[in-house]
Amino acid sequence: MIDYGKRFRLDGKVALVTGAARGIGAEIAMALAQAGAAVLVSDVADGGGKATVAAIRKMGGKAEACVHDVTDEAQWEAAVAKAQSAMGRLDIVVNNAGIETAALLSQCTLEDFRQVLDVNVSGVFLGVKHAIRAMAAPQGAGGAIINLSSVAGLIGTTGHAAYHTSKGAVRLLTKAAAVECAQLGTGIRVNSVHPAIVATEMGTNFIQHFVDLGLAPDYATAEGAIKGAHPLGRFGEPADVASAVVYLASDAAQWMTGTELVLDGGYTAA
Repeated sequence: MIDYGKRFRLDGKVALVTGAARGIGAEIAMALAQAGAAVLVSDVADGGGKATVAAIRKMGGKAEACVHDVTDEAQWEAAVAKAQSAMGRLDIVVNNAGIETAALLSQCTLEDFRQVLDVNVSGVFLGVKHAIRAMAAPQGAGGAIINLSSVAGLIGTTGHAAYHTSKGAVRLLTKAAAVECAQLGTGIRVNSVHPAIVATEMGTNFIQHFVDLGLAPDYATAEGAIKGAHPLGRFGEPADVASAVVYLASDAAQWMTGTELVLDGGYTAA
């Protein structure tokens, strides 16, 4: 008989989570640790995510921090090497680090557009590339790559063209990587997660942008309109996203690759 509880566990696995100093990334790192994984927390802030590491260790988990600019290939190589040297292997890579900007298309600067794509797309590309190099069979044992996209990778909104472009690219990069990894027999699964508005600093900023761009008279009005577009009647919580990542990283999702897991309270169904 299959032990379904065990299929959701990550005992003995090692995970690398980018952008994990705060918000969704920190919650993902803690969730993976609670499920049994050792976690390398990476970020450009807070010494690579020292507060997240402290929180994981306080609850009895194993974690290390790594200062990591995801747009720098040498830093990716160093992060992967640290996971392997400090924790013995690498089984899970979560490409969570990302930024956003807001501007009407006619006002968006090329510099801002490129910066969003550099972090959100090039950063994920490098993560996928070096995860495959580390985890692919026969040298590696296979594993799971989870890329944080967004419902912004599925639909459009006014004032966020750069962000939508980047998250759409992550969605299709995920599919291309999944097919390639499967057909080459690497043992690596690649999937993307697509949250709608999540109650984090970035979620608050996203709502405020509608006010700043003159698309809503005030924050309360913008928040009410956006929340009302979610049929479940609430924004997401970091735990909602972290739970999905744990599932995709686990053996419970071993027949799942190249797909997008949408977490949006019904937003894209309405």
